[in-house]
Amino acid sequence: MSNESTGLVIHRLDPDNPPSLTAEEKQAWNELQVMRDEDIDYSDIPRLPQTGWRRVSDLVPAGNKEQITLRLDADVVQFFRATGRRYQSRINAALRDYVNEQKKAG
Repeated sequence: MSNESTGLVIHRLDPDNPPSLTAEEKQAWNELQVMRDEDIDYSDIPRLPQTGWRRVSDLVPAGNKEQITLRLDADVVQFFRATGRRYQSRINAALRDYVNEQKKAG
């Protein structure tokens, strides 16, 4: 695994010791507590398409991926793993580029 920073910052809040709010934040919180659902302004939120929610698996053809056992050189696997999460997808993309170039070559 790479020692490089991903830029991800993780904060853990202690529920027994919450951060203190400023006077402005307290006022906003109190206003939110008494607000009715009917008073919420949704005018600046774009409408969702009427297609409804779908599972991601519904968008990917069933035959798209095939699980296999594949032996690769250790240094190749180490290189891709060092690139971070989803390294297997990057291996697939490299193989896809090779296949496309071979098809172009005839």
